[in-house]
Amino acid sequence: MNQGTKVIIPVAGIGSRLRPHTHTQPKALVPVAGKPILSHIIDSLTETGFNEFVFIVGYLGDKIESFIKNKYPLIQSTFIVQEPREGIGHAVWLARNEIRPGNEILIVLGDTIFDVDLRSIINLPYSSLGVKRVEDPRSFGVAELDENGFIKRVIEKPNIPTSNLALVGIYKIKESGLLIESIEQNINNNIKTQNEFHLTDGLMKMIEKGARITTFPVENWYDCGSKASLLETNAVLLKKLAAGKTPPGHFESSILIPPVSVSDNCKISNSIIGPNVSIGENTVISDSILKDSIIGSFSELRNAVLHHSVIGSDATLKVPNQSLNIGDNTEIDFG
Repeated sequence: MNQGTKVIIPVAGIGSRLRPHTHTQPKALVPVAGKPILSHIIDSLTETGFNEFVFIVGYLGDKIESFIKNKYPLIQSTFIVQEPREGIGHAVWLARNEIRPGNEILIVLGDTIFDVDLRSIINLPYSSLGVKRVEDPRSFGVAELDENGFIKRVIEKPNIPTSNLALVGIYKIKESGLLIESIEQNINNNIKTQNEFHLTDGLMKMIEKGARITTFPVENWYDCGSKASLLETNAVLLKKLAAGKTPPGHFESSILIPPVSVSDNCKISNSIIGPNVSIGENTVISDSILKDSIIGSFSELRNAVLHHSVIGSDATLKVPNQSLNIGDNTEIDFG
């Protein structure tokens, strides 16, 4: 299935809004609902039959390459370094030598988990962009449609939007050669928007050249760009993916309040975990209370009371036991 269709996944961003976690690992490898963001994306694509991937990497790109080769050894993967980072359009253009003339491509942004019926868009007769109606489209690429449902205009982050159809990061392109040609013209003429070579500008030039591009609805998409949105996505996906499932293993004198995702080889004792908690592999937790949080792999938490927290991998948090003698009408807030 989908033979010859290359999937291009740009993952070169530095993830500044997720620091300090992205100081040591790429944003695409930050865990959510039991596995890295990138795994959610790749799993949905491979399950539909896609097997040829081009990853545009940059910051900590060696970690992405190592992860892909170890986790997905059976897919055909190519890695291209984007340096300097000059936008998603530039990233796609860098993959030009990996695209066979006349073949379709699927572009999927590497920091957004989507909920869409991929099988339904494979056989669409035109290039098509995934969209969702949003209340405030000013921070998205936006598509304007004509009376026949074709896109007449795409614009990146408009100050005064004339449409609420937001582009959510998945693009099926039939005329891949025309897209590369259009982006290349923008690059050669240094045509930038917000100081980047945006994919939307390349798509707009395709339309100006006569390409007919439609849209398809994306039921749900999950932004993982900040701590708040990451935790929200974690909660939503845990409810969706782990409903009714009990994590494997027995945990001594502990209570797990679903939905909870516990990876392999974890040791949990004397703790209350959940709801909405993801725990990476080989993590040790004792005498703790955790809710609405993501805990990385190979970490250790003792005497911790956490909520709305993101703890990275290989982290240690040991809170000393407190002995308090508190009188009437007293409030103590440890923050």
